[in-house]
Amino acid sequence: MRMSCDTGGTFTDLAVEDGDRILIFKSSTTPHDPIEGILNAVAVAAEHYGKSSQELLSQVTTFLHATTRSLNAVLTGNVARTAFLTTRGHPDVLVIREGGRSDPFDFSQPYPQPYIARADTYEITERMGPDGRVHVPLDEDATVALLHKLKADGIEAIGVCLLWSIANDAHERRLGELIGQILPDVPFTLSHQLNPTLREYRRASSACMDASLKPTMNAYLTGLRSRLAASGFKGRLLMVTSQGGVMDSAVVAAAPIHALNSGPAMAPVSGRFYAERDAGSDFAIVADTGGTSYDVSIVRQGRIPRTKESWIGQPFQGHMTGFPSVDVTSVGAGGGSIAWVDEGGLLHVGPQSAGSTPGPVCYGRGGDKPTVTDCALVLGHIDPRFFLGGRMELDVAAARAALEREVCARLGVSVEEAALAVMSLTTEKMVGAIETIAVNQGVDTSRAVLIGGGGAGGLNAVAVGQRLGCMRVLIPETGATLSAVGALMSELYGEFTRVSYMTSDRFDPAKASTIIAGLRADCEAFIAEYGQGAIDHSIEFAVEARYPKQIWEIEIPVRNPNFDEAGTLDALIEAFHAEHRTLFQISDDHSGIEVIAWRAYVRCRLREKHVFSEERGAQTAEHHRRPIFLRDGGWTQVPVYRTDTMPSEETFAGPALVESPFATTVIDPGAVVKRTIGGGLLVSLNGGM
Repeated sequence: MRMSCDTGGTFTDLAVEDGDRILIFKSSTTPHDPIEGILNAVAVAAEHYGKSSQELLSQVTTFLHATTRSLNAVLTGNVARTAFLTTRGHPDVLVIREGGRSDPFDFSQPYPQPYIARADTYEITERMGPDGRVHVPLDEDATVALLHKLKADGIEAIGVCLLWSIANDAHERRLGELIGQILPDVPFTLSHQLNPTLREYRRASSACMDASLKPTMNAYLTGLRSRLAASGFKGRLLMVTSQGGVMDSAVVAAAPIHALNSGPAMAPVSGRFYAERDAGSDFAIVADTGGTSYDVSIVRQGRIPRTKESWIGQPFQGHMTGFPSVDVTSVGAGGGSIAWVDEGGLLHVGPQSAGSTPGPVCYGRGGDKPTVTDCALVLGHIDPRFFLGGRMELDVAAARAALEREVCARLGVSVEEAALAVMSLTTEKMVGAIETIAVNQGVDTSRAVLIGGGGAGGLNAVAVGQRLGCMRVLIPETGATLSAVGALMSELYGEFTRVSYMTSDRFDPAKASTIIAGLRADCEAFIAEYGQGAIDHSIEFAVEARYPKQIWEIEIPVRNPNFDEAGTLDALIEAFHAEHRTLFQISDDHSGIEVIAWRAYVRCRLREKHVFSEERGAQTAEHHRRPIFLRDGGWTQVPVYRTDTMPSEETFAGPALVESPFATTVIDPGAVVKRTIGGGLLVSLNGGM
């Protein structure tokens, strides 16, 4: 038995893999103590099994965990006081960044503050050249004096990024040795070890961010391990990473930047699986609607999208991680997003969220601002007595009163009209998020399957699919916990990089083979240390390449890493042209390429692949009816189907509702639903199936 837990802003999701079944559970997130929320979710699962938490956890071999702990720490500034050490003459790396503004004509926006305060930035006398030659030796006496000063000042972490350490890491390594001797209890991060990338700001930002998180995440993971063990868990603790895989918790504790976007990174993994299984498609728009945000990614040709342009906060105003991660776009349009009217009488939804504390008004926990969940309840979309399978009853009257006070009174509309307006605006925000990335990537949304995930995903998924012109929308049977389930489908993951410049017209096969051999050795060492219990493993190679004089690189898989063979380089060049055409609709087929960096990815498969299925109850077609408010028909009685009693292959048309203990799916008029063999809902729009 394996467990996967995703701690979100509103709910903590738990997925239990029991043989060939996945069972899902939810419990409210406890911001003051996230581990309490995890143990509460385990207690809910234990109740289902008729066991104590101790008994259930003792049977769990692997516990996988995704958390927003590190992300929230960066967003709120609740991180360790960190010193930034960099090459003399370059103290403004984090201040200047890479330039750019979100709005070049808005001069009212203040210049963003650096991640590390300028007062905590220190210059080290040394200088490496791009060829790896030492131009200025490391001044060890001055460095030792500085480290003693940092010790006296009470610095809690240190991020190190020296110029061209990717070409020669000797000075960074020596600096790490000195830190270890003089400040043995202070965690530090060396940029060439964490993120060997060409661009200085990205290396510096990731190193400082990683270092600043080490005290917080070490304490969190130590507490999680000890409290799980005290509750009966004796297995292996794995952490979900931003790269769409899982790593040993000890690795993440040593490099916590891996877990910055761990939760959202898993939705594309499970979305890809369900799109292939239930819709036979390798092209999917994966949308995960939580309590706070709407997270969107696009899977094409079965490939999980990746990016190095990950921002924490608003682009250009927040901080770039500079670290590879799954490409996910988020907007403030979740179930807990607050509806409000500005001074000019314009309706807004989010980005403020009620979260789990106090939560939507209908939760009865002190919330007084109407949310998307409150509006869905007012419209009859959510059954107040069946929320979380009946474990929590919602207050319809309180939701109506808040909507009347905060929206209706200011807009002069009825409660139902206000609720419809909020839901419509939420849908448009979701559509806008998808269209933005679709346009940027040249994606025709009408050809994609839209995956509606998250506890609030079914409320708008069909409406979003209709607006995008998608032919099909898929609501997986475990869609309410899409990210937690994705962790169960993921693999143990490692990534290694070498920066080495090479052009195709002066290509050095021997040097390339040496680089590949070094990367392979790194992967094999990873397998030996962390791959215990894996069924099998794979190693893949790639290069970051560009046309001559281009600024940005794209990643190209290396199908044949043996560059001594004739035709291997030509195949790589052709693959580059093809990928460039895919991304930018243009290529220069007669041009050579420049290789900037070499990468290796190692994956250890932890279990056999199989078709996951939910726990299914009685197979009958029984359903009841409930009034919901329709835009064109007012209050209308519609059929309400329960997922635990719907037989496979059942087909029906909207308007209708489909309920599970954890989510409600609104089937709009004109849509046709088919229950998949696995237990999901495949919704046909515009005649597609």
